[in-house]
Order: sequence, then C-alpha cells, then structure tokens
Amino acid sequence: MAGKIILTVAQVEDRFEEAALTLKRTPNPSGSGARGYGSSWPPYVRSRFAAYGSEVARVRVIPNATEIQRMEDTIEWLSLLNSGDELRDADDRRIVWMKAEGYRWRAICARVGLSRSQAWRRWSAALITIQRRLEKPKRKADLKRGRGATLNAEGAPARSTLNAEGGQP
Repeated sequence: MAGKIILTVAQVEDRFEEAALTLKRTPNPSGSGARGYGSSWPPYVRSRFAAYGSEVARVRVIPNATEIQRMEDTIEWLSLLNSGDELRDADDRRIVWMKAEGYRWRAICARVGLSRSQAWRRWSAALITIQRRLEKPKRKADLKRGRGATLNAEGAPARSTLNAEGGQP
C-alpha cells in the first residue's frame, strides 16, 4: 500500500466479504488451535463400507497466495478506524468484520450492544472512513519525491509513471 487506492464504498464492502471468505477457507491443521481441546483417543478408522460413498464428500477449496495477500491487506484496513476512542473503534471493527462474515444484524447488535439503526450507521460510517483513508496517500514524503503512485481496485498501478529502466520519465 505505497500509494493511494481508488475504491468505492461498495468495493470496500466486497473486499471485506472476500477477506472473510478467504479466512474461512484457509486450512486449519489439527494441533494449530488452543491446547487442551484435544482427544486422547486414536483416530477413527472407517470400515470399507463407510469409506466409499455412504457419506457426502466435501470439497475444500484452499485459497491461493494472491487471495491470502488481498485478505491480509484488507484486514490491515481495519487499523484505519482510529478515532481516538478505543472502545468505539473496537466496536466499529467488530461490526465491519461480523457483517463481512455474514452475521445478521440481530447478532451484531447483541454483540456490540447497539440498536439496529445505530449499528448500521456505525457500519456505513466505518466503511466510508476506510474508503476515504485509502484514497489518501500513505506518506506525504513520497508525494514530494514523485512516488505517489495511484493504485486501482486490484492494487496494481493505475498508470505507469516510470520508464523501462525504473527511473522518472
């Protein structure tokens, strides 16, 4: 995120939903969770009758490196919600992430202790705040040096300002 990113609020919302889906699809190998929730029993060995076709096969699509990088970048956007009030910022981040994961407003409101209309206002204000802060360049020193490249929705440069050798035109 060296430069500014041009996204609409709807695209920011879509990126959060994509990040939540990518996080859900990442593998969680056994032993990577909290300690103390294991079992001392050996793994269950299925019979040949249960192993072939009696249960529905589940296909798991593992995300690729690009999707994981986009997820990590999108999760970093939650740090842009910093108004100075830590409790409000934490609630706003929780509202944005729970909505991206597909929770209903009733569950979100119960979690953060707000009415539905207030939670919706905070969610939409948080998305607008993220979108506006993404439009701003990250560092002013880069703009003075001519390094403030504009990025499109995919994170790629919108237009090239460097020649083939990597220098200024």
